[in-house]
Amino acid sequence: MFMGILYLFLTFLFCFILVHVIKLTFLGIQSLKKPPEPEKKPEPKPEPVYYIVERKRTKKSYSNPQEIEFKK
Repeated sequence: MFMGILYLFLTFLFCFILVHVIKLTFLGIQSLKKPPEPEKKPEPKPEPVYYIVERKRTKKSYSNPQEIEFKK
């Protein structure tokens, strides 16, 4: 009975150590690799700005353009 418990404990200990050695080996291999370069995200295009020029018949000059932004 005592030998069975001893073998069970040794098997558990062996498997526990083996799993952790494999995990640490995998982490060590990953740390040796060159880190991936961050992806370059394209800058979003600015929203178009439309200028409206008022045209008045009574005056011969135009007013300054007014900036109008359309947001979605």
